[in-house]
Amino acid sequence: MPNAEGPAGEQYFSADPSVPSRRQVLRMHLPDLTFDLVTDRGVFSGDRVDPGTKLLLTDVPMPSDLTGNVLDLGCGYGAIAVALAKRAPATTVWALDVNARARELTAENAVSAGVARRVRVVAAADVPDDVEFRAIYSNPPIRVGKFALRELLLAWLGRLAPDGRAWFVVQKHLGSDSLAAWMRTQGYTVDRFGSRMGYRLLEVRQPR
Repeated sequence: MPNAEGPAGEQYFSADPSVPSRRQVLRMHLPDLTFDLVTDRGVFSGDRVDPGTKLLLTDVPMPSDLTGNVLDLGCGYGAIAVALAKRAPATTVWALDVNARARELTAENAVSAGVARRVRVVAAADVPDDVEFRAIYSNPPIRVGKFALRELLLAWLGRLAPDGRAWFVVQKHLGSDSLAAWMRTQGYTVDRFGSRMGYRLLEVRQPR
């Protein structure tokens, strides 16, 4: 995984990375958008645009008439959040990450992209209890471990609006199929929206 670790095995999901900063700029090319992103060491895929994230942004629908609150779960340096805010101007995008450096980068990139007024960069504790989401888009932190990942997904899938959708991109060899099967045991409807480049795109809906 690109740029996953710092000193002593420090991971991109560390709350306060101690690895020295070394910023760079990456360019995100999508069929309808091109924008620059400032990245850094100590965050997820800081040295290149992650192919799973790009696949999600290319293949998963982000309709321009989407409204309300939308969540980028595990936002990293903000690629998904920025694309969402640009494509769906009537949304408020909540960009959530445990990593303080990632949140700083997301906020900076939202300013550079001209969408800062509609991107709320937050830690989990900053999201009010009464906020629910019309959609969730995520390249989730698989390497946080199975039990921590399941706890994270249950917490935020529980905030999904009754008619909402969650979209996840997960590498096949990192357990996408077993993750989908587990979410079904929790009552969620899970469909494989697409499969390409070694990734699964999963569409998740609330229990009926």
